[in-house]
Amino acid sequence: METATATTTKWTIDPSHSEIQFKVKHLMISTVTGSFKEFGAEAELEGDDLANAKVSFWANTASVDTNSADRDKHLRSGDFFDSETFAKLSFTSTRIEGQGDSWKVTGDLTIRDVTRSVTLNAEWAGVAKDPWGNTKAGLNLSGKIDRKDFGLTWNAALEAGGVLVSDEVRIQCEVQLVKQG
Repeated sequence: METATATTTKWTIDPSHSEIQFKVKHLMISTVTGSFKEFGAEAELEGDDLANAKVSFWANTASVDTNSADRDKHLRSGDFFDSETFAKLSFTSTRIEGQGDSWKVTGDLTIRDVTRSVTLNAEWAGVAKDPWGNTKAGLNLSGKIDRKDFGLTWNAALEAGGVLVSDEVRIQCEVQLVKQG
């Protein structure tokens, strides 16, 4: 007796309907939000959810944008991303678990040639057709990393105590995927 298998479909990120953001505490009293303007992702899905999915993502580190040219230049420098040497950061899934709209996506995140396993919370928003007949899928990802784990150790002590930049980086991604073929 034959077993029915789900068809694997390929998806790519729709950059005009996606945001890749991070948030970091500054002066320990406020939060700075940054994003990457150049990025890409591919996914292979079986069916209409994340079960058995394979996901890969990259961002150009030189495309970092925090709404401050001086800060962005510093982030591209050797103190942080070292964009001239390490042009991209990347993520490749290794395990995806969950059901319905609540998932955990575990994978290898590489920044500055340092790879660490991270787990992100994923909210699957489902699949829909746009007015032009394209099949789209929505996915929201969130999580936290310690930037020191990736060699991003630059900081400055504050006169009143504490540090200029927190070690914790919150990740927030709003992603729309487009079915290929």
